This record gives sequence, C-alpha cells and structure tokens, in this order.
Amino acid sequence: MGIKHNQLDKIECFPLKKIPVDGGNVMHCIKNCDEGFDGFGEAYFSWIEPNSVKAWKKHLKMTMNLIVPVGEVKFVFYCSENKKFRVEKIGEENYSRIKVPHGIWFGFMGINSKESLVLNVASCLHDPEEVQRLDVKKINYNWVK
Repeated sequence: MGIKHNQLDKIECFPLKKIPVDGGNVMHCIKNCDEGFDGFGEAYFSWIEPNSVKAWKKHLKMTMNLIVPVGEVKFVFYCSENKKFRVEKIGEENYSRIKVPHGIWFGFMGINSKESLVLNVASCLHDPEEVQRLDVKKINYNWVK
C-alpha cells in the first residue's frame, strides 16, 4: 500500500507587495508571469461579514487565486481522502495570494471587526456544473477555534 498524496500540499501561498504611495498604497494582485499563474478566466469579489462562514465548496476544474485586500479572512481547506484540514489567514496584515488547485473542499470566515473583501482570480469562467457544494455542517470543523 503506497503513501497517499496529500491534496493540501498542492495549495501555495505567495506574499504580495504593498507599495507605499502618497495618497494611498498600491497593492499587487497577480501577474501572468507570477509563479503559480494558471491562466485567466474571470475575477470576482465576495464580501464576508465578521464571524460569518461561507462553506463548503469544491471546484472540479477551476484553479483559484484568493486575495484579501480589505479586512482579514480565515480560509479552511479540507482533504476528504485523509480527513485533514489546512488553515490560511490572509488580509491586510498578511497580504498574500493563496493558489488553490481544483478538487479541494474549502470554506472561509470573516475574522475582521468589519466586512472583509475576497478577490478570486479564477483560471476559468464560472460554470455551475463545475462546482460542488456541501452544507456547512457536512464537514465537521470548529470555525470558532
């Protein structure tokens, strides 16, 4: 019996640049020459309220590039094969991009005192047939810890 590959090891986190400029910072997001860039399909924003949870979702084809330019968000990734979790917290204080390949269950929670803004730069266009969803209670995770 061979060692099972851990899907969660495929997730990559890249620090992003904030460039101080008079009148307000410039915040980098993603360039087509960046490590981990897998093409462009669309980009969209999702607001998350403090202590709210949006979970669970798994893309079948899409690679996500998640960035939080406003607030702070806890992302939780779940590997159904070995029942393990991976947590990444990003936002204004830890300004980074999380690259998430397809096939990984994920959810996220607003951990800022105000609304947070999530940007997904996706490798393909949104397709309702390309995504699977589960009720938040279907994967046992303690979001409060």
